[in-house]
Amino acid sequence: MQASADHRLSRITDNGDTPCIRNCCLNEQDICLGCYRTLQEILAWHNASATEKETILAHCQHRRQQRLQR
Repeated sequence: MQASADHRLSRITDNGDTPCIRNCCLNEQDICLGCYRTLQEILAWHNASATEKETILAHCQHRRQQRLQR
């Protein structure tokens, strides 16, 4: 399952998709436990450039990996 989630995150840039998996639940740091975006990243997503989206996705992947290692 980890590979499919990583694949989904890596293929999303400027094609209109979001990394949202409709499992929205913010933790105490305002990070969604479904897509691993911060609340600020979620709010900024639709106006973000492709480069900004790639940066957000890289942060999401890093957060996801950190959570899986716990």
